[in-house]
Amino acid sequence: MLQMWHLNPPNAANMCVNCLRSEVDITEGLQKHVIIIHCAECDRYLQPPRTWIKAQFESKQLLTFCVKRIKNLNKVRLVHSEFIWTEPHSKRLKVKLKVQKEVLNGAVIEQACMVEYVVQDQMCESCSRVQTNPDQWVAAVQLRQHVSHRRTFFYLEQLILKHNAAVRAIRIKQTDHGLDFFFANRIHAVKFIEFIQKVVPIKSRHDKQLVSHDIKSNNYNYKFTFSVEICPICREDLVCLPPKLAASLGNLGPLVVCTKISNNIALLDPLTLRHCFLDAEQYWRAPFTSLLSSKKLVEYVVLDVDPIPSEVNIGGSKYVMADAQVARVSDFGKNDTMFFVRTHLGHLLNAGDYALGYDLNAANNNDMEIDKYKSLVIPEVILVKKSYEEMRQKTRGKPRSWVIKSIVKEVDVSETRGRVDEEKMIDEYEQFLRDIEEYPDMRFNISLYRNKEYQASEMADVTDGEEAPSVPLEELLDDLKISNEDVVDDDGDDDDDDDVDEGV
Repeated sequence: MLQMWHLNPPNAANMCVNCLRSEVDITEGLQKHVIIIHCAECDRYLQPPRTWIKAQFESKQLLTFCVKRIKNLNKVRLVHSEFIWTEPHSKRLKVKLKVQKEVLNGAVIEQACMVEYVVQDQMCESCSRVQTNPDQWVAAVQLRQHVSHRRTFFYLEQLILKHNAAVRAIRIKQTDHGLDFFFANRIHAVKFIEFIQKVVPIKSRHDKQLVSHDIKSNNYNYKFTFSVEICPICREDLVCLPPKLAASLGNLGPLVVCTKISNNIALLDPLTLRHCFLDAEQYWRAPFTSLLSSKKLVEYVVLDVDPIPSEVNIGGSKYVMADAQVARVSDFGKNDTMFFVRTHLGHLLNAGDYALGYDLNAANNNDMEIDKYKSLVIPEVILVKKSYEEMRQKTRGKPRSWVIKSIVKEVDVSETRGRVDEEKMIDEYEQFLRDIEEYPDMRFNISLYRNKEYQASEMADVTDGEEAPSVPLEELLDDLKISNEDVVDDDGDDDDDDDVDEGV
């Protein structure tokens, strides 16, 4: 008797668990059969009355959705929930629940039950509209940047993917000068523009066109078009500030280098290490263009470096002043032309290194702003960044240990220029991948994934000296796989935080 007493400890009802369960069924009021609506086109489920949520089969998000659909679940305490495996084509989902409830005289009983969900296919409103007429959009966002490369759009694509900013877009189209996003609802387009505004300096305007008008009900149907222009200043660009703007910034520059683009423009004077940040409102009040872009960078070899004890930290990046002696790589074997320059790259450059910079001595520019400075002394060379081209030659053609995803979009390329544009796109995309490796602050807002086809032995060649920048393995992600063993509480909220860090 003492052994049986220890196996079945007393409770408030003075009954063993089996007898207590035979007397009381705490799952009696729970809904055991539930019908859920699923859109097979976009793989979303209907959260009544009109909200559609995205959830993969037997995922944590789907489990949360199913549990919240059970009626009277608030009358018991949910302890555990998990999927019971079913055939994917059976249109049935089964969830096993463990619940607790206080019963006779304060005794707490735990009981398991199974809830069956019948999945009924039904197109959501957006998919139904697209299926009827693929071009039946309500709002279009035309994203443009008037520069000669697409590196900004490659970066924006990664931000959009990471934060699911274009998840409501019914169609995405790539054009010569940007991207077009089409939405089935105006509010989705407005939210998308608000996201873009958080990561790059933009200005926008909108227009609407009347599609139909019901005289009896006085209802109007419009198509909305949003024109969004991105600031044409990019990282590594050389800028000549307008005189009024330079004066308002404490006589900065006027020749400055753009070191970073986020919702602000970071500008640095490489000769004095003075810097400033311009927001979108300040820029569009007095807009300016680049004097020289990264397409005009020239490779130099560093002959000597003399650091100056002066440094500054801008957005997490350190810059050190130095006097350097450089020569054009293209001049080797032809002449003995050398340049003495002051640079902000004293923390990176050493004698024998290579650097990329702007050759202002030979550059042909027709910028009107630089002509407004009568007594301006223009330096012969302005170095912008260290060059790793020689180091990359050793690993050329070998795969990277990481990959990035891309947005599924339609490409509008003319037949006559298709091949030329494709080659240019490949070169610009490769340069974007190199920027990711060279600038750690860019990787902060980008999701990098492990390359499943990469093998460490392929890169096991031993090289002497400094190596080219690469992405550390600890920064890489694996594709998320959620098993059916995950537990979701009845009051759990699995929504991701979509806040955007504005440092790019």
